[in-house]
Amino acid sequence: MRGVYDVELEDIRRLLVAMAEAVRTAMRDGTTSLLTTDAELAQQVIAADALVNEDHRRVEENTYALLARQSPVASDLRLIFTALHIAADVERMGDLAKHVAKVGLRRHPSPAVPASLTSVISGMAEVADRIAAKISTVLANPDALDAATLGLDDDEMDRLNEVLFTIVLGEGWRDGVECAVDGAMLARFYERYADHAVNAGRRMYFLVTGRTLTEVDFDEE
Repeated sequence: MRGVYDVELEDIRRLLVAMAEAVRTAMRDGTTSLLTTDAELAQQVIAADALVNEDHRRVEENTYALLARQSPVASDLRLIFTALHIAADVERMGDLAKHVAKVGLRRHPSPAVPASLTSVISGMAEVADRIAAKISTVLANPDALDAATLGLDDDEMDRLNEVLFTIVLGEGWRDGVECAVDGAMLARFYERYADHAVNAGRRMYFLVTGRTLTEVDFDEE
């Protein structure tokens, strides 16, 4: 009986990894479509989000079924509830990647990102991709330190967000209100994408250690 139970838990973990990899691809493609005004690629990102939503539904169904059949306790119960929370965070990451693609699609065939913001948006996309890669790795191979250090990448995302707002609110801004609004929206999408990945990392840290990340002194890691 335990063997079947372990297989079902592994299926849930595999679904989470697949979701994480899918939303990483979605944000990379969403950014490419945004910066290259590729409407076809943007549409593909938007359509692919349905698959992430379906995997999210499967995680929920599988975890609820395990709760009903197995009545798990201790570490198994922690694993199941962690999976539910992480699936929600990763699903939201997919939504945010879709939003990035939609910004580019809405402005097509004109570019949604002016030259004055290309560098900072590209930088935010690079940080988002790095964080998404780490959460995929942590889900596939749980490690407390890797989960904890996701917050350090998020600090870089916050810094770039400040840079973007400094540009669009500065006296030298010449690209108009629409581009300023689009830039602010995009910054928010990338920032929230990173935040959800960090949330997932915090939950993985708790799963591995049984402690919340705020209890940890990084100097001791």
